[in-house]
Amino acid sequence: QVQLVESGGGLVQAGGSLRLSCAASGSIFRSGDMGWYHQAPGRQRELVATITRLGTPNYADSVKGRFTISRDNAKNTAYLQMNSLKPEDTAVYYCKAVINFNDYWGQGTQVTVSS
Repeated sequence: QVQLVESGGGLVQAGGSLRLSCAASGSIFRSGDMGWYHQAPGRQRELVATITRLGTPNYADSVKGRFTISRDNAKNTAYLQMNSLKPEDTAVYYCKAVINFNDYWGQGTQVTVSS
């Protein structure tokens, strides 16, 4: 069983930055692909960014050039650096791990961007 715990959310003004962290239990973290998703009120959960176990990133068009996903396998942690934040980035952000064909989700962390 893999447990994921997100942190780093909060309230920030438009144009500001936040760094989200996703800490995973278990040493099999390095064998999994990681992803960040967000869900705004009344909307479906959407992909923000993913990173493969080998470190290849992929981004939603809406965050390209502003967000950076990374991982530190030694610390069993994935990160999402969010710069130039916009009010439309306001959502709950969830971390996801895909390990051995199983999906694992964290509990989410709220990000609120004020205009």
